Amino acid sequence: MRALLIVNPNATSTTAAGRDLLAHALESRVRLTVAHTTHRGHAAELAREAHEDGFGSVIVHGGDGTVNEVVNGLLGSPHPASMKSVPVGPIPTIAVVPGGSANVFARSLGIAADPIDATNQLVDLLSERTRRRIGLAHCDNRWFTFNAGMGLDADVCEAVDASRKNGDAATPARYVRTAIAAFFRAKRAEPALTVHLPDQDPVSGVHYAFVSNSSPWTYLEERPVHTNPGTTFDSGLGIFAMTSTKVLPSLRVVRQLLARGAEPKSKVLLRTDDVPTITIESSRPIGLQMDGDYIGLREKVEFTSVPDALEVFAPIPT
Repeated sequence: MRALLIVNPNATSTTAAGRDLLAHALESRVRLTVAHTTHRGHAAELAREAHEDGFGSVIVHGGDGTVNEVVNGLLGSPHPASMKSVPVGPIPTIAVVPGGSANVFARSLGIAADPIDATNQLVDLLSERTRRRIGLAHCDNRWFTFNAGMGLDADVCEAVDASRKNGDAATPARYVRTAIAAFFRAKRAEPALTVHLPDQDPVSGVHYAFVSNSSPWTYLEERPVHTNPGTTFDSGLGIFAMTSTKVLPSLRVVRQLLARGAEPKSKVLLRTDDVPTITIESSRPIGLQMDGDYIGLREKVEFTSVPDALEVFAPIPT
């Protein structure tokens, strides 16, 4: 099998030694070509070319943002403006070796967080041809793999992206500090969101909303954060939306998010799993993020689940 290894050399935990080890290990299993990204959007370009050139697999060594680019490059626009945007022929199977800070997508698939362990795991997956199909989701004419959100988490992603451009590392501690600051800034604003779910009355007065395509929603170091424990790559979408920014109710919900085996519940929380579509409207322009990347300000976004959208090299869930 021909495989393209796409490496983001600027990802948080990607190193030259790790890249060389990964390439050397893979060369015993596939006919490997290695490409390094040089600019934003480059991973999508490389993935699109790999599909057009008939590669059987695309292996990503980078963070969640690089994975997101590769997925969008392979699948094209969810709402193609013309047939030129529709991929022709088999889509290469994706594999991921974590190289970012959180690596939510890979870890949610059961891929080891450590790049060396993940490399050994991938060699075994390739040898045994262990693969599975997973569902994805899309909104704003773009695919996302594990989560999206409007409001608080988008503000956090925007701030962290800005700090990274200034040379600051995207560490879990930085995310926590940024989230706390964004939360207290948002407390001064009136709730702007209304959530629409199929066959349910709209829920207004929402301050921020998270949409999940898998669980956990993210990680803090080794600790998973579960907003929608019932959401998986084999189900529909999950919604987690808060109708209050009062400190005590918010702290109770945060404690539940970090607890092992907990199901987040609160009078100020709208939480539902396994829905095919979610529409969120805002009374003012508000931030949107997908897979940890800040997209921009939006006033209405429709999130859609697409089952069996992508084949990946990953352990079979038990």
